[in-house]
Amino acid sequence: MSLETVWLALLGLLLTGYFVLGGYDYGAQMLHPFLGRDGQEEKRTSGNAALDAIAPFFLGNEVWLVGFAGVLFGAFPHLEGTLLTAMYPLIVAILAGLVVGNAAVQLRRRAHSAGGRRTWDALIVFGGAVPAVSWGLVVGLLLNGVPRRADDSFHVGADEVFTPFVLACGATAMLLFAAHGAAFVALRSGPELAARASRLGAQLLIGAAAAGALALLLTSFGSGASMTNRTASVAVTALFAASVAAAWWHLHRGHGVLAFAATCTATALPVLLLGAGQYPYLLITHAGAGLDIEHAVTDDATLKILSGFGVLVVPTILAYQFWSWWAFRGRTGQRHPSYF
Repeated sequence: MSLETVWLALLGLLLTGYFVLGGYDYGAQMLHPFLGRDGQEEKRTSGNAALDAIAPFFLGNEVWLVGFAGVLFGAFPHLEGTLLTAMYPLIVAILAGLVVGNAAVQLRRRAHSAGGRRTWDALIVFGGAVPAVSWGLVVGLLLNGVPRRADDSFHVGADEVFTPFVLACGATAMLLFAAHGAAFVALRSGPELAARASRLGAQLLIGAAAAGALALLLTSFGSGASMTNRTASVAVTALFAASVAAAWWHLHRGHGVLAFAATCTATALPVLLLGAGQYPYLLITHAGAGLDIEHAVTDDATLKILSGFGVLVVPTILAYQFWSWWAFRGRTGQRHPSYF
């Protein structure tokens, strides 16, 4: 395996980790108005059960996004320059959602009135929904193909974003992340709230499956994904469908661990679909060609220098993540206080 392929796999691993771990943060943010505490408990505190579930891991999961950006800038500078330029509005929307959502989650408890909390609640939902939809649109654009100008630069405009296939991908990502968040809340909460979260997650998965089926139907009729490796694409798509079905089944049956494992798999597979379905291209055009790994990666000398840092940084990220999960294991309200 070449050094270029190793770094491409690392880039995919970091983005996958971000989708899986940051995805349930976005999902819990979107769902927290529907999964708050009931009755007198809500009157005594400004906390929220969905936010309590993600509180110990909040912001920490975004280290995967930082790592992904670092590898993209360092190891794939030509892809970074092309990708950020082509999709600048969506990248700005993702960052704006992150900033607004993170601030709203931390400031919600400082509100001294019901109206103030409702305002922060709306911003929390905004901070979860906008990045989720935007990432789905980014994946849809990359799958569909990005137009190439006469000067060999790539460009994405409103005409490319507001197409049925790309919008279907955006809806699929939003509903899938929301269901992923519901599965995580069900895993971390007490029996009553876990049952409510499981029912809501199962309903959201039906919507995600419908939106995904629309994207697949559009691809079948030639106005969807442009894939170079058909066999890999079909295999990953089938695995995605099986993961969504398994997640629905286990949520419906109240199997928290298995349901969360299935939603983790489903949220990870879009990255694999991009990598395996379009390899060796990292950015594809409607014609089926584009920027391949050879022209996107930096030189071998730089990769060797970066490898020394990667050997230290990646295990540190993994160790931190495992430690945080172990330290804050258990259901909310049993071992840990309410943070938000």
